[in-house]
Amino acid sequence: MEEQITNSASGAAEPRYVGFWARFLAMFIDNIWVTIVLVLVLMAIFGQDFMAMVAMPPDGSPEAMGMAAQGAAGSFLAQLLLPAALIVGFWVWKAATPGKMVISAKIVDAKTLGKPSTGQLIVRYIGYFISAFVFGLGFLWVAFDKRKQGWHDKIAGTLVVKT
Repeated sequence: MEEQITNSASGAAEPRYVGFWARFLAMFIDNIWVTIVLVLVLMAIFGQDFMAMVAMPPDGSPEAMGMAAQGAAGSFLAQLLLPAALIVGFWVWKAATPGKMVISAKIVDAKTLGKPSTGQLIVRYIGYFISAFVFGLGFLWVAFDKRKQGWHDKIAGTLVVKT
């Protein structure tokens, strides 16, 4: 059950917004599990070659260049597609990632406080790049915003609230 705070001016209940440090902890937890999943998936796809792709720069030989091409594909997969699918998938499924679940938080639509649309969640994920682009200021914004929204939340029209 979500604990609400009553706004004395309007009498309407406001959710408990999740602040910067709790969200930082959730992101830290999410980075750990996403990294573990990505390494396991890439090892399953590329097998023994995965560690060689990570460890050895290409020496110009056809074999090394082939491994570099696989590494580029693996890098694209690892850095963009799989994390997006994992994170957005959890948001759609549970309205939270495992990190947010640990801190008892979920993502809601900022207007209705209901479940956000899949489109909003995709826009929110893309907004992460905007939040990170200017020295992480969009994430730091959570610490100063009255509704604890980062730029990615503002762009997508979402809030992170206590469950």
